[in-house]
Amino acid sequence: MSARTTASWQTSLADLSLILFMIAAAAINRQQGHLRQEQMTQAPQRLPSPEAAPLAIYLAAPDGPPLSRWLAGQAADPRQRLTVTVPYGPAPGDLSSALLQAGQLADEAARAGYRARIVVEPGPPPARAVLAFDDVVARSLLAPRRRTAEGTSLR
Repeated sequence: MSARTTASWQTSLADLSLILFMIAAAAINRQQGHLRQEQMTQAPQRLPSPEAAPLAIYLAAPDGPPLSRWLAGQAADPRQRLTVTVPYGPAPGDLSSALLQAGQLADEAARAGYRARIVVEPGPPPARAVLAFDDVVARSLLAPRRRTAEGTSLR
């Protein structure tokens, strides 16, 4: 065997390997494109909203105290997050009344000094407010803060 013959079969093998790689990459790309199209044509899935570990739960009952009074009785902690969940039914007008109730509960929370995360979702009544320990908020409070030349902190 000459040196020229050994070099030519190695070059041919490298070319074939490169062609095989390009065909495999094109097939994977085409398959992922079909999956993306299928996902876009499917109806969105309804999942319950995520909640953190609850510390206190308020149910908006007709004979219960207002949300602002209930929040005033809770211990304030910057690591807590208030989530107000207002359910709505299948009847026409249920969603608009749920949105109105969510706005009223958010106003009550603001009067008590809380910023509420509002969730309006299908489900059975009553509306509820959950005061929960949020680990994402807690980690952000523990993150080191940088100081500027003026002494103000940056996140």
